[in-house]
Amino acid sequence: MTDIVDELQWRGLIALSTDEDALRKAFADGPVTFYCGFDPTAPSLHLGNLVQILTMRRIQQAGNRPLGLVGGATGLIGDPKPNAERTLNAPEVVAGWVERLRAQIERFLDFEGPYAATMVNNLDWTSGLSAIDFLRDVGKYFRVNKMIAKEAVSRRLNSDAGISYTEFSYQILQGMDFLELYRRHGCVLQTGGSDQWGNLTAGTDLIHRVEPDAAVHALATPLITKADGTKFGKTESGTVWLDAERTTPYAFYQFWLNADDRDVSKFLRIFSFLSREEIEELERLTEERPQARAAQRALAQELTTLVHGAEQCAAVIAASKALFGQGELAELDEATLAAALAELPHARVTGPGAVTDLFAEVGLAPSKSAARRTIKEGGAYVNNVKVTAEDAEVTADELLHGRWLVLRRGKKNLAAIEVAAG
Repeated sequence: MTDIVDELQWRGLIALSTDEDALRKAFADGPVTFYCGFDPTAPSLHLGNLVQILTMRRIQQAGNRPLGLVGGATGLIGDPKPNAERTLNAPEVVAGWVERLRAQIERFLDFEGPYAATMVNNLDWTSGLSAIDFLRDVGKYFRVNKMIAKEAVSRRLNSDAGISYTEFSYQILQGMDFLELYRRHGCVLQTGGSDQWGNLTAGTDLIHRVEPDAAVHALATPLITKADGTKFGKTESGTVWLDAERTTPYAFYQFWLNADDRDVSKFLRIFSFLSREEIEELERLTEERPQARAAQRALAQELTTLVHGAEQCAAVIAASKALFGQGELAELDEATLAAALAELPHARVTGPGAVTDLFAEVGLAPSKSAARRTIKEGGAYVNNVKVTAEDAEVTADELLHGRWLVLRRGKKNLAAIEVAAG
């Protein structure tokens, strides 16, 4: 691989660095032991976290040792939110989430060989620490005036909500994590998002105070933005999660497939492991033939495979094709079909019936008479079969998995009907 700092810069993954030249030298002298932390504030990680996980993967592939930290301690507190105090979750809930997040992160890192990853939990070095020891051994190194100046803190101090001592102390705990990992594993680099810069530098500052000769670094990735101004990692149905039970593989695939042409180049660089040459070729195709959506398809296929596996990705692609008549709907497994249809306009009815009624019910036609015109013009399909009779009715044996119908008007207008059981 090329110099990892150059690689990260080309991919748009460096927003801030404590000393880029010193970091470049550390990588050259390597291997570098580095870490990134993830707090269990939900039962799954999301696309924002994926930026950090894949950045860790890139740095490991360049010949460095990652430490994946899941914050069993910091997750009990949570870093300061912009506008209000966090809801504190029960310790047993947080412990369960720690295991779920750990399993998600482990899928992306290599735990064998000379650069093997290690998973750590900051509860290991905080659970037995008394308040007095914490204040004497760690708190004494932090200056309140600098802590107040951190953006996340100052923003809250100037709000009506204010900030509790609990959330105010979060940066001390994260700083202590870096110090402990420096002592236990020789960790000299922390990575994270640019919105965490104050917490990242809390760690480097603490180590420099305790170990004045230590050479440690912090590197932050930029906030991912979208060209249309909407928040990255969100859809109309909410956050895009890495857990298949919270965001189905089909919905995950569709998120990337629907990427704006103005965003797809940036997403390819940040999220994919395609080479520069491959990405530049996809950028050229987007410029010359945007309607083919070659870049979006490559992005969706790679990311869905990375997160959900090749088998799930293949099932999703088959479902996408089958919905538009390029495959057999009846061959799709029930879970994949259900996930695909959940993304379409849909209606629930008590039983199959006249095609005109169903088209009107689900909104593919504004009225039954309009549905009849669609049939007459040859543009009505049920389960990819053209409807030719204006009085056609659907029977129970046409239901997919005994529940669903896929309706289509023309080439692209799709909707789903679910027939209620009983």
